[in-house]
Amino acid sequence: MSVHRSAVCRGPYGGEGPQAGGTDCSDPAVFEVARHNRPPLLVCPVHLGPALLLASKVLWPPVIHLIARAPDPRPL
Repeated sequence: MSVHRSAVCRGPYGGEGPQAGGTDCSDPAVFEVARHNRPPLLVCPVHLGPALLLASKVLWPPVIHLIARAPDPRPL
């Protein structure tokens, strides 16, 4: 799970390059969503659902991999 430790969310639309509109979430990516003939989409927990519905070429049924642990929402 440490390969993508510094990856940031690219959801919910998963655009690349100049078409990267809607990918301004700066939260750490926790999930990797497989797509057909495209690189996997890295998303945070908030954008996982919208990415499955809105991102282009998402496989169905979806293939989702856990790549990191979500930060603990409880204060210390």
